Amino acid sequence: MSRTNSMRGLALLAVVGPLVLLSAALPLHAQESGAAEAGRMAPAEAAATGEPEEGFVCRAFYYARRFNGRRTSSGAIYRPEKRTAAHPSLSLGTRVRVVNLDNDRSVVVTINDRCRKRRFDVIDLSRAAVRELRFLRGGTAWVRVIPLDD
Repeated sequence: MSRTNSMRGLALLAVVGPLVLLSAALPLHAQESGAAEAGRMAPAEAAATGEPEEGFVCRAFYYARRFNGRRTSSGAIYRPEKRTAAHPSLSLGTRVRVVNLDNDRSVVVTINDRCRKRRFDVIDLSRAAVRELRFLRGGTAWVRVIPLDD
């Protein structure tokens, strides 16, 4: 009798487990797509409108205070007063222009660190860069990243 109950438990887990994971992922997808509905266009949508497109659109965050003074992937020490950034795939040393899509403010930063890959494009900025882009209080913003040819 206990073997039957354990088999039922496994069957129930096999059916319910994926449903729980799926339901946990659905709200995240809705939050990400909500930004596009709020007037911000994803790169594919911008191309469909015929507007010239340079760079890519992603979500920008800023370094936590705990990283102050730590070594970055390039070997440099992170200093919040420098205009630097972390990106999962852009080459270290690449200079990019970051444009805040909410207020059109821009700043040029140097990629000197790596950030973890996520399901969506992301760039982590130093506090000095975030101050210039004016989203320090909000903590995050939609930006366009344009690699510069130096």
